[in-house]
Amino acid sequence: MRRALSVAIYVLSTAIGVLAFIYPFFLNTRATGSIGVAHGQDAPLVTAALVGLALVALLVELQGQAISAKTVAMLGVLVAITSVLRFVEVAVPMPGGFSPVFVPIILAGYVFGSRFGFLMGAFTLLVSGLITGGVGPWLPYQMFAAGWVGLTAGWLPHLTHYVSRVPCSVLRVASRTPRSRGALPTEIAILCIFGFVWGLAYGAIINVYFWPFAVGLVAQTWTPGIGLGEILARYAAFYVATSLGWDMVRAVGNVALVLLLGVPTVQALRRFQRRFRFEVRPFHD
Repeated sequence: MRRALSVAIYVLSTAIGVLAFIYPFFLNTRATGSIGVAHGQDAPLVTAALVGLALVALLVELQGQAISAKTVAMLGVLVAITSVLRFVEVAVPMPGGFSPVFVPIILAGYVFGSRFGFLMGAFTLLVSGLITGGVGPWLPYQMFAAGWVGLTAGWLPHLTHYVSRVPCSVLRVASRTPRSRGALPTEIAILCIFGFVWGLAYGAIINVYFWPFAVGLVAQTWTPGIGLGEILARYAAFYVATSLGWDMVRAVGNVALVLLLGVPTVQALRRFQRRFRFEVRPFHD
């Protein structure tokens, strides 16, 4: 029952996040205003709901022994370290949308599982926002998107296991399991692709939170009453014109960091996992 309740909490959190992003499209009137004003009234409620559900999920899993106290301690340490990376990013501005915070979220989710990854992504953006002063209506939407990065990273071991069975010498992983030893070339390749895709997808998702409020060219803005196809076409035009180049830098930066730090980081995380005997289970188990 506790395990089912825990999964239900994560599903509910994701559902709330999706609803928070898309509900403006169901309004009959089009709100206008600056990006900073968008969702100014509902953002505190969304933040409180996400943080509250995340804390409840931790308590439920601790009671059900799905995770140990050491797991929670490791989560806190990783959130703190990754938040400091974002402080460095603010102190020393990076080109485009490059940020060093996403790769630790991806690698932690990959090693410790989806639920751990979701919590790390959400709490990292919350804590780093408080540290860097990046608190605003956009924060809960950044938390949801970063949480989804970590959550989906926890699905990658299943993909790695499948790829290891592909009868191709280039893709085949030697008979070692995905989580048992250091990162293998195939794992790093998959993590690079994953980081690149999410480098673009993160920006595309975040833009949705303010796009219904944006003003500009008709071909790039949302208007009540238009069909789904027209919405997608207009948003694609808006994204390419305003965000694609910025997000491409983030995507390439993710790949570079995975190539540079992926192997030693995965090895270190797995070493901690074995030493502390974590019992984190993947989201789909």
